[in-house]
Amino acid sequence: MARTTAPSAASLVRGLLLASHPAPAAVVTGLATAMTAALGAGADRTALVALAVGTGQLSVGWSNDWIDADRDRAVGRADKPVVAGLVTEGTLRRGALAAVAVCVAASLATGVGAGLVHLASVAGAWAYNARLKATAWSWVPYAVSFGLLLAFVVLAAPGGRLPAAWAVVAAALLGVGAHVANTLPDLDDDAATGVRGLPHRLGRRVCGVLAPALLLAAVVTVVAGPAGPPSAAGLVCGGLAATLAGAAGLVAARRPRSRSPFLLSLAVAVVCVVALALAVPDVAR
Repeated sequence: MARTTAPSAASLVRGLLLASHPAPAAVVTGLATAMTAALGAGADRTALVALAVGTGQLSVGWSNDWIDADRDRAVGRADKPVVAGLVTEGTLRRGALAAVAVCVAASLATGVGAGLVHLASVAGAWAYNARLKATAWSWVPYAVSFGLLLAFVVLAAPGGRLPAAWAVVAAALLGVGAHVANTLPDLDDDAATGVRGLPHRLGRRVCGVLAPALLLAAVVTVVAGPAGPPSAAGLVCGGLAATLAGAAGLVAARRPRSRSPFLLSLAVAVVCVVALALAVPDVAR
């Protein structure tokens, strides 16, 4: 008996992990946590932000694979856990709703204002999964949700500070750049199932240029945003992030179905957050 149930439990855990979109979920949660700590939050508050963002990201990933299950089957996406039989749509739906419940509680525990900002960010991501990904407005949830996430981190930190407008803009640009890069490998499969977001309407060639351009714009904003001349550390971070953004564009041009441009866009986000952490007095006032 144990021999038959063990693989099933292992498959379920593996399916839930894969359906959570672990790379972006881990990067977003890790960066939000690190930025909270850089803003001077104590261990308890930092852990609370990590819980809120982490469960929000779980809900977004699980809802994505739950909502897209029929579409993924139609195009034979064997890399998707539901299609591979590792987890059911019902399990993902229940998991996503449970994660949202924890996210609501943890977000509001950081403060009503900060919590509502974060919940609006998560709601934007759910709106993308449910409907907006198939429209010309597919980029809006990424811009809004990433910008609001940066605002949440600042509002949740001690000191009653507000986020600088340039930092919110930089986060929004990173979000839209990641959206375009993430969509590139799936343009054909998405189009076959009726998904026509902005990247689909612009086409692969335009998006192969647009993704790194947006990432570069985010890098320039992060480096030039703080008051005074850019610091040496900021310039180093900017140079590294710009190199990664350029690499994302090159890979997208040479290997259209590669996931590497999206992973490189996550690396750009990591470097940009390091630069933001170095400029904390200018990020939050």
